[in-house]
Amino acid sequence: MKAFAALFQTLDATTSTAAKQAALQAYFRSAPPADAAWAVYLLAGGKPRQCVPARRLRELARAAAGLPAWLFDECYQAAGDLAETIALLLPPARAPEEHSLAHWMHAVRQLRTLPEAQRDVALRAQWERLSTEQRLLHGKLITGALRVGVSRQQVTQALATVAGLPPALVAQRLMGYTRADACPGPQDYLALVAPCAPMRTDAAATAASAAAAPDAQPYPFFLAHPLPAEPQDPLALLGPVANWIVEWKWDGIRAQLVRRQTVALWTRGEELVTDRYPELAAVGQRLPPGTVLDGEIVVVAGDAVQPFAALQRRIGRQRLTPALLRELPVALVAYDMLEADGRDYRREPQWQRRARLQALVDTLADPALRISPTLPTSAGTDWATLAQARRSARTQGAEGLMLKQRDGGYGIGRTRSVGTWWKWKVDPWTVDAVLVYAQKGHGRRAGLYSDYTFAVWSHAIGHPQRQLVPFAKAYAGLSDAEMARVDAIIRRTTRESFGPVRAVEPTLVFELGFEGIARSPRHKSGVAVRFPRMLRWRTDKPVEEADCLPTLLALLDATGPGGGP
Repeated sequence: MKAFAALFQTLDATTSTAAKQAALQAYFRSAPPADAAWAVYLLAGGKPRQCVPARRLRELARAAAGLPAWLFDECYQAAGDLAETIALLLPPARAPEEHSLAHWMHAVRQLRTLPEAQRDVALRAQWERLSTEQRLLHGKLITGALRVGVSRQQVTQALATVAGLPPALVAQRLMGYTRADACPGPQDYLALVAPCAPMRTDAAATAASAAAAPDAQPYPFFLAHPLPAEPQDPLALLGPVANWIVEWKWDGIRAQLVRRQTVALWTRGEELVTDRYPELAAVGQRLPPGTVLDGEIVVVAGDAVQPFAALQRRIGRQRLTPALLRELPVALVAYDMLEADGRDYRREPQWQRRARLQALVDTLADPALRISPTLPTSAGTDWATLAQARRSARTQGAEGLMLKQRDGGYGIGRTRSVGTWWKWKVDPWTVDAVLVYAQKGHGRRAGLYSDYTFAVWSHAIGHPQRQLVPFAKAYAGLSDAEMARVDAIIRRTTRESFGPVRAVEPTLVFELGFEGIARSPRHKSGVAVRFPRMLRWRTDKPVEEADCLPTLLALLDATGPGGGP
């Protein structure tokens, strides 16, 4: 693991793309296939499951370091990372040993299967065989908190360069590699970098990828670029409306339904979820072999797409009962056909792929498979008309519009090399809320109070039972300078501490934005909001004038029983 630990430190220490690429290529050229297999998994976004509960890990590390609990906790707060805290506080290893990354991945994964007493003994023994640098990496593998400063695209480029392959082909081979249950071995890595015979251009290699791919493997997802809410000159930026196919942007789970010899349903996060959605698995069985559809998993009620809050209820259930399937049926709102009759059609123009998709949906006539409807883009439609439609997206159960280049192909990731997709989202809902609790952050924000809990008033001004009711947590949206100022105020206005959490005097008001709202019996406020973030610090607004809970409830009522996107 020494070589991978060194690579990890190199990647963490530089912001240079060229330096990162050179380090990646050097590692893959020299690493044994068994180690390279795990390195690709970890660097490309694979998330090892946590092997030891965090509380137990802290207890064992504190005992091994011989520190009182309060001092260990203070060190943790200062470092902001549990793995780093453990690596720094443990005494030097008595019998350091050098083993491969594959060896340590097996040892770490085995911890999850051991009874607690045996697991504790095994973990202490592992600490005794690792240097401080390797303990840091070891700790991140155990906690499942490994984050590396490289993108999947950079890993793809490094592998393509080392193997002499088209990046598009490597990206295709990587699909499914980082799934949650993966245990990659040397043969998996060798399959990633296996040569093409003969070598071809990117376009030719991509066109043949359907035949070369494993039976259930999806394609790399094509991603959209965000379009400003109010572009200054949409005609100059985008050209005529007629150049685009315009659809509603659905708020569900992005997925590909694959039908080759078997049926597989993959999410964008490379999670295989076929068993969780039997309605869509049944649709897959009806598809002609050699078909791959791209779309959005949503809960439906008749013809209407339900808000994401309804889908969350389905996601959170461990057991799919007949009653649940009746109450929360799902459908795939398909918007692209990537493969048909075993042929890769991603280089075909968008309008032709959609025509093929429409013919398939019409032939199957299955309520669990429907095509995403388009908005008019005829000569009488202009960008102002579409802007008005975007503002009404919530009435359709959508979160905005998707603009897809009519003649464009289907790319890999967020690219414009073969075509362009834009996501034109509806403006977020906003409320003015009061900061009531704060907690220190982690990583680069260690030592700063950067994670906040916000509240709104329970009633309007003058009500005798008026009080602040917490409803959301947020940590994104402030500049470093603003966060430093807020941190100083939190330290001055703390009135009580609960472990790492500080209750503060209500003096700060922030405008929060969020994408959706739903009823939640688990929260005192009775509501939960989706993707809350700080839009601005309302230094101009007194705390007494912050919004009230009835304001949130009015937003909830406006979206219907399920909440809204």
